[in-house]
Amino acid sequence: QVQLVESGGGLVQAGGSLRLSCAASGRTFSDKRMGWFRQAPGKEREFVAAISWNGGSTYYADSVKGRFTVSRDNAKNTVYLQINILKPEDTAVYYCAAGNNPYTGNSWLTDAYIAWGQGTQVTVSS
Repeated sequence: QVQLVESGGGLVQAGGSLRLSCAASGRTFSDKRMGWFRQAPGKEREFVAAISWNGGSTYYADSVKGRFTVSRDNAKNTVYLQINILKPEDTAVYYCAAGNNPYTGNSWLTDAYIAWGQGTQVTVSS
């Protein structure tokens, strides 16, 4: 089983930027799709972004296209989420997840992931 630990969250003003990181350990990281999800208070967990095993394919939720960028460094067993032009509605706990296959197909489904991190809080003030 792969273990995931997110970091990089915090309190930022609207319009600011953050870079979230997710460090993986345990079983092989480089052969897995990685995803980012978020969950705001009182809401269901929602898909944000995903990246294929080699970074060759990425997929984003419509709500974050153009502002969020997912990337990975397999040599460091780390996946990143660069968040720009933060909005108050981006406030949530952000989770990374390891996929059940290398590709981005069905990456918006929580069932398509086999391991989850504990989450990192992002709070955007207006």
